[in-house]
Amino acid sequence: MRSAGVLPRSAEPLANPACVIGPGQRCEHALVDRELNRRLYAYEQTVRSRFAAITDTLKVLSSLQHERDFVERAQHLARECLGYELPAQMLENAWAAGLDVRALHAHCIFSSFKACIDQAEADQAPWRERMVLDAAFFQSCGYHTVDISPCADGRLQGLLPFVLRLAPNPAVSVKAYAGAMFDVEGDVADWTQRELLRLSGGIPGGEQGNYLKVAVYHFSTSSPCEQGCAAHGSNDKKAVEQALGRLEELRAAVENTYGRGAAPDVLLIGIDTDVDAIRIHLPDSNGDVNAHRFVDNAVIYRETLGMTPEAVRAHIEAALTKVEQAEGWAHGQGGSAPGMRHMILSLLEANLSQIEFVIQHHAGRYAVIGHDEAFICAGEAMSELQLRNKFYFAHLDTVEEGAADMDVGIKIFTGLNIRNGLAVPVLVHFHYSSRVPGARERAILRCKRVKAAIAARYPDLHAQGLLRCQMAVSDLHGNERATFVEDEVADIGH
Repeated sequence: MRSAGVLPRSAEPLANPACVIGPGQRCEHALVDRELNRRLYAYEQTVRSRFAAITDTLKVLSSLQHERDFVERAQHLARECLGYELPAQMLENAWAAGLDVRALHAHCIFSSFKACIDQAEADQAPWRERMVLDAAFFQSCGYHTVDISPCADGRLQGLLPFVLRLAPNPAVSVKAYAGAMFDVEGDVADWTQRELLRLSGGIPGGEQGNYLKVAVYHFSTSSPCEQGCAAHGSNDKKAVEQALGRLEELRAAVENTYGRGAAPDVLLIGIDTDVDAIRIHLPDSNGDVNAHRFVDNAVIYRETLGMTPEAVRAHIEAALTKVEQAEGWAHGQGGSAPGMRHMILSLLEANLSQIEFVIQHHAGRYAVIGHDEAFICAGEAMSELQLRNKFYFAHLDTVEEGAADMDVGIKIFTGLNIRNGLAVPVLVHFHYSSRVPGARERAILRCKRVKAAIAARYPDLHAQGLLRCQMAVSDLHGNERATFVEDEVADIGH
């Protein structure tokens, strides 16, 4: 299904293709939070600016590397364009061995990433205070925990603040997997831990709440056969069915282990990554999800332009009711529970702002509809950096169990970097708890094992210097965030 208002590439001379609704129609929706859009755009520009100058700066350095005062000029240029200095040893050896641009590029990617982490609180404060879908909202819907597993694709890295407009909070956890194929056994363990915490009073206001598991798949309406989910071969049908299959397996696993009625609620969401419009599959009264039973928010945006806020909300309600009453393949056993329905209505309303964000700031559809990530994050993701296409995430404890995710990431970066002569920057990152003695040291050892295993899995790339790994650890309960645990220059290569 083509998202409303998005025209095929052949019609691109139009200035804003997503706004082609009718004569004189303006793309200014009644339920859009334009102030929040403005703040998110400022954040997007700030983060992207830290990476934007890397390539051009390195090209200039490459042309200067045999100048007599190269080191001084290089450091001045780096401070001026990038905001940090470069490793002196790399610059000093350039006259003899040549400038190692691959190593410098990876160093700059990691340094810019670290700057984003260090400045995250200040960068994000303006839009965080504007978000309304927070922990209190989820509790009002009847959920003490919302566990989200999107695809690891970099185009979904802005899922929470941008696409869904969810305020980062302790009630929400995000673990991405290639193709949204989350680990069922791991999720049963996560569910068990949260239930134990709830029963012991460790979740404020969670005494009567439930656990919600959300799987998020994605698709491309402009280029469905090339720019869909790489893990599923850009097969949208497969992406939907397999994400839904994992949700069903999780419910069955919990009920088979803890008894009938113990299973968490589940929700399936799709994202058109060309325009960030969501598609929500409506659970029926039994909590069952149907691949054919969904509401497309791109259609709702188009149909409700020009309406009053009250009329828009009534229209969305009617759209949900129509889907709930559908027959044939989309048939279900009645409507969603009241709390689930309230959450779905709120997510649809919030996503209208993101659709208009793409209209206003990206001409109705992202210029790069495919992959454009800067690095791979392997291990545990940094929630402090949330922006479309900044990194590809491979969730893993060991490379063996996360092999599929890493292989997809390497395939993506073969096109992005290796074919252009650059290495694949891989950040190996894990969290630790400062409340647990020795946890930091064990996290570092874990990083080293994973880093060594990545080199062993891709020996040809490693031997050619086309893998550049950097290790980092973060404290779950303290202030340490993405501390590089080894010297970048000494360890960044092999």
